[in-house]
Amino acid sequence: MGYNTITCEIDDGLLLLRLNRPEHLNAFTVEMADELVDIYSRASRDDAVKAIVVTGEGRAFCAGMDLSVGGNVFGLDESLSPSMDDMRNRLESPEIDRGVRDTGGRVALAMFECLKPIVGAINGAAVGIGATMTLPMDFRLASDDARFGFVFGRLGITPEACSTWFLPRIVGLEKALEWFYSARIFDAREALDAGLVRSTHPRDELLAAACAFARSLITDRSPVSVALIRQMLYHNAAQPHPLDAHRVESLAMFYTSIGDGREGVSAFLEKRQPAFRATTSAMPPFHPWNDS
Repeated sequence: MGYNTITCEIDDGLLLLRLNRPEHLNAFTVEMADELVDIYSRASRDDAVKAIVVTGEGRAFCAGMDLSVGGNVFGLDESLSPSMDDMRNRLESPEIDRGVRDTGGRVALAMFECLKPIVGAINGAAVGIGATMTLPMDFRLASDDARFGFVFGRLGITPEACSTWFLPRIVGLEKALEWFYSARIFDAREALDAGLVRSTHPRDELLAAACAFARSLITDRSPVSVALIRQMLYHNAAQPHPLDAHRVESLAMFYTSIGDGREGVSAFLEKRQPAFRATTSAMPPFHPWNDS
């Protein structure tokens, strides 16, 4: 696929995605953002991919934005004076998309819309965007020596990558505020205690543990069922009334019941493993139901 800042390999349904700038501790760039957006979109459409595991090459996961590049290090066009009206009505225009939109946010939204489970194997420092890009992952496993930091306040900037939406949902508002205000570095144990990571592992066992866990989510499961579950939970949990969830769930149940649901019921009654055939490249006609 010709990527310069990431590598990808597929093994029996598992896409292993590595951030691949080890000489720079996998520091984030605009090019990396573009490549990550592309691979998450490709993975959604690729029926060979059932789940995604994300890790960093070398001794870090991602040390944050690469601050050594020239000009605006965040890749933004300082000649512009954007407004909230621009963000609401011109988000996809080239000028706003490339000159104003937060690059980490574009990645986070691509992850949010992805149809495949995403498991992070956080193998070292995850700072700034290196921390916030993990938040749209479904699960995060970390090495014992991993370090996290939402350090934006130290630089006089604000959180990005949709992290003000994701982080309070994961660890609660008070803990999110503490980490954002203090901008301090904290260890894997604190991340585990706060619920940011699912488990910690010796560094040399982390990737195998993450891959094994990812496989447990997809083995003998319908890809369409998994995709809908992921999208339903992320979208419906933010709806103002359970009726909104009911509308989506009704359509999801209808279409899965006449698809892989038939095979699932037959396999259950016949006491055998199911042979699901539905694919995420041909989702039910009501998907996507949220165009925002």
